Amino acid sequence: MVYVFLANGFEETEAIAPIDMLRRAKLDVKTVGIGGVEVTSSHGIPMKADITDKEIELTDKLEMIVLPGGGLGTENLDRSPEVQSAVDFCVKSKIPMGAICAAPSIFGKKGFLKGLKATAFPDYRKYLDGAEIAEQNVITDGLFTTAAGAGVSVDFGLELVKVLKGQQLSDEIRNTIQCSK
Repeated sequence: MVYVFLANGFEETEAIAPIDMLRRAKLDVKTVGIGGVEVTSSHGIPMKADITDKEIELTDKLEMIVLPGGGLGTENLDRSPEVQSAVDFCVKSKIPMGAICAAPSIFGKKGFLKGLKATAFPDYRKYLDGAEIAEQNVITDGLFTTAAGAGVSVDFGLELVKVLKGQQLSDEIRNTIQCSK
């Protein structure tokens, strides 16, 4: 099970592209609405989540959590006790996590990125306490996959696939979504 947490103000591309890539990899992905099943994106697009934050199950069936960015969305994720519990559970249980744009700041503020390579949207890199800021736009180090922003959402999603299912499947999915002449 992969949980993608959606809070009001989430960045659409940073949520949908990774969900798409993970589902193409045949992973069981559930979108999780913070505060309810109806969530509104940063650009006013309503989305209906699969489940609410009150329905998550932190068990050994959890394979990964994903935190899309967006300034307001990240603030709302950061304030959520359920998101905080999920992040803590994943660290304790050594379950991979992904965050993009502003959302890696959630890991950084908790001190989980110390000594690791990480990235985030430039305005949020100051919150990556103790991390080495990566030159790459998408980087995995330890349990954490972080990405710089909306422009690399597909690459972020493919990196998450690589973490869970390997490079070969990630490359196969990349090849199916690219046009060639």
